[in-house]
Amino acid sequence: MKRSTPIWLTIAIAVAAFVAGLLIDFHHVNVVPKATQEARNPKVKAIIDLILGEYVDSLNPDQLIERSIPLMLKGLDPHTSYFDSHNSKIPRERTDGVIPDIGIVFIIFNDTVHVECIVPAGPSDIAGILPGDCIVKIDGQPTANINKSSGEIFKLLSGPNGSTVTLSVLRPGYPKILDFTVTRNRIIKRTLDSYYLLDKNTGYIKVNQFERNTYNEFVQALTQLQAQGAKRFMIDLRGNGGGYMETAVLMANEFLPAKRTIVTTRGRRKQYNQPFNSDGKGKFQNVELAVLIDEYSASASEIFAGALQDNDRALIVGRRSFGKGLVQNDFILPDSSILRLAVARYYTPSGRCIQKNYNYHETRFYEDELLERVKHGEFFNKDSIRIDKSRPFTTRHGRTVYGGGGIIPDVFVARDTAGINKYFKDVDNAGLLQRFAFTYCEKNRKTLKQMSDYKQFLRTTPIDNDLIKEFASFAAANGIAPRWYYINHSHDLILTKIKSIIAHDIFGPEAYSAIVNRNDKTVQEALKALNRHKAAIPITD
Repeated sequence: MKRSTPIWLTIAIAVAAFVAGLLIDFHHVNVVPKATQEARNPKVKAIIDLILGEYVDSLNPDQLIERSIPLMLKGLDPHTSYFDSHNSKIPRERTDGVIPDIGIVFIIFNDTVHVECIVPAGPSDIAGILPGDCIVKIDGQPTANINKSSGEIFKLLSGPNGSTVTLSVLRPGYPKILDFTVTRNRIIKRTLDSYYLLDKNTGYIKVNQFERNTYNEFVQALTQLQAQGAKRFMIDLRGNGGGYMETAVLMANEFLPAKRTIVTTRGRRKQYNQPFNSDGKGKFQNVELAVLIDEYSASASEIFAGALQDNDRALIVGRRSFGKGLVQNDFILPDSSILRLAVARYYTPSGRCIQKNYNYHETRFYEDELLERVKHGEFFNKDSIRIDKSRPFTTRHGRTVYGGGGIIPDVFVARDTAGINKYFKDVDNAGLLQRFAFTYCEKNRKTLKQMSDYKQFLRTTPIDNDLIKEFASFAAANGIAPRWYYINHSHDLILTKIKSIIAHDIFGPEAYSAIVNRNDKTVQEALKALNRHKAAIPITD
């Protein structure tokens, strides 16, 4: 016997269709033909009237609509989202640099809460949450049972300063559910993690997101580093999930001569069809430049990297970026709720759209696409990158580039797995490296604060073997027994992570980056390329 459709789903679909008509009429009156509206709306209205007038139980139409909206949006794209009237202030607060939660940026796709990026040294970073984690429970409540609007998730994650929330996450490549207790703290977010002189000629800038204030912070960092002697720059966009397109355009403009295309947008409405060109007023048009990307570099990061690659202006180093080529606008609805809707696609100067496939019938593929890259070896071998060569594009000076799934770097750097083994994964996934580092800081804060900088700290820390033994004892007390063969194998990686976290706590983000970057293969490969003048203008290789 054929199973009947649940009544709640029938209602939800009907209401969703009705709401869809309202939204389209409200924002895009001229898009839907009048004949289509007349053919659809009377039927939907009749269904709504029947449900409200004849259904056996009394219903609240407002609640039905709120519950139906996420179902309707699920059939669009992975990045369109809805904030109800109780949570409509959240997207504005987040994009203005204030994050009233636990220090993460997430998206909801295919009923799963995905962590896109982490605020460095924020509550989630301290607890051990990582980009790519999937939150399956919040305080024991399965996220599968939560109304899948971003506002509802924000509401559960947010709370008073000092309160805690327990997150249960699934981590790609790790079979067990991991539990983390996160202590909430209101965060004023720096969109530049750090900037400092990598060597006497090279300024390094780590950008974690493209917010309203990022451009001003970015130009200030460039100017200060140039005053300190920087003649070339390394812009690190790894892990940067994006933000405002306009900010990426302003930042790219600083490096380009006049009348160069930075990005072009194309949508259904004419107002979204426009090119964004450089004005020639940028103050850094002649410096050599390397841009670092990885699989978590998305959206505005890809606009910035794509603009400089297609204009043969910067050397792109790292791994293929995420592949998000949609432009979103916030629409404020009559009840003050917000619909964050994809209204256009963006195209790099050569004409590439780097949005990867999000076919509604292949949602699992979109959700698991990064894991698929791991499975077929892309993170470790450039030749394993799946490229659609049926549509090649050409940069300003004749280099061939490809679209349809992210920005492919000019210099590929494999993911560094040196020192990663089961013991390291266990202690890292449990957040023990962070917890040990912060415990060490609390015990030794008075002494550490008397040091002039992180370099003195590195010279005067306990002997490496003693620090490793102290950490192994700490991990054992927290349930992970020492396995010395694996500990010795991970020796350098464990020490680098512990020391960098301590340095961040005591001396700030620049100290953290300076320690990590000494052994960062992508940074070192970019530095080698700059030393060989591979970023000389224009780039031709």
